Amino acid sequence: MFRRMFIALTASTLLAAPAFAEGATKDIVDTAVGAGSFTTLVAAVEAAGLVETLKGPGPFTVFAPTDAAFAALPAGTVEDLLKPENKDKLVAILTYHVLPGKVMSTDLSEGLKAATVQGAEVTITLEGGPKVNGAAISTADIEAANGVIHVIDAVILPPEG
Repeated sequence: MFRRMFIALTASTLLAAPAFAEGATKDIVDTAVGAGSFTTLVAAVEAAGLVETLKGPGPFTVFAPTDAAFAALPAGTVEDLLKPENKDKLVAILTYHVLPGKVMSTDLSEGLKAATVQGAEVTITLEGGPKVNGAAISTADIEAANGVIHVIDAVILPPEG
């Protein structure tokens, strides 16, 4: 059932293929850098000191917000998060976008709850297209040497408290 829902995403994945042509030989960070649409995410990963972790053996599943997703945040949010004094908050937000293990789109199901590296859970929904915590998965299953990337259209935030 879920596979049928990804037919539209398959088309967009094929269109994105040139940007990710070497994805399976590059780690998650290098795959994101090579795509060119994750400069804010990569800068945040660097500021949070998570580059070496995401270049590690994994495997990891990353729900990767695009530059447009970060740009949609309230003005000044990204700049504020990148300040050294906000590193813990930035790490929490970024690790909330990461699942331990390699989770492909065919593994996702309606209502699936998955624990993130941050510790809190995300919820997958399928109605109206696949989403994680309401953020649409626009391109799925971009394989990297140490995991997989699913492109999302919003920055998801961990629950407070």
